[in-house]
Amino acid sequence: MNATTTAETARRTTAAKVVGSLGVVAVAAAVAGLGVFGSFTDSTQPAMASVTNGVVSIDLAAAGGAGAAVPLRFASMVPGSVRTQAVDLVNNGDSGLSSITLATVATTSSLLDSDRAKGLQTTVRSCSVAWSADWTCAGAVRTVLAPGPVVRTVALTDPASLTAGAVDHLAVTVTFPAAAGNEFKHQSSELQLVFSAVQRDGSAR
Repeated sequence: MNATTTAETARRTTAAKVVGSLGVVAVAAAVAGLGVFGSFTDSTQPAMASVTNGVVSIDLAAAGGAGAAVPLRFASMVPGSVRTQAVDLVNNGDSGLSSITLATVATTSSLLDSDRAKGLQTTVRSCSVAWSADWTCAGAVRTVLAPGPVVRTVALTDPASLTAGAVDHLAVTVTFPAAAGNEFKHQSSELQLVFSAVQRDGSAR
């Protein structure tokens, strides 16, 4: 009995030692794992951001708040006549423009607008300040629409109103060619002038 008891006690002691050793290994592995996957992190406070759209807008107004009324009227023209009316073209948006196009169409047509050679011709000039009473410009003047048939669609040449907030003080001149004959008597046309703007391409900021 004593021999058996002694053997069993020895086996139990050995088993206890093995288990104890495994426990130490397991704890060591767990500590090593914490060291491998540990890290530091940080973040900033939230930064607020807002996004708004730009406004593309142009408008026609009577020159200087007075001047010619809109719509424009060119009455009692005979061959050789030249008539000029003033109007302001305003970029009242907050976006730059890549182009402004003038489209003139005849809502009531006659030889005055359908004859492209002897019919009415138009020219549009822009002054950096308001036009004087005798149609002279005290500032910088440029021709934004070269002479040509009254009915057409053409992009204006470098108008000031491409810039947001800028104004073109326009002088719209209509000429009735002296070569027009009797076939133009008792003719009448109604014209519609439409300025159309296209926004400038966006840029990185």
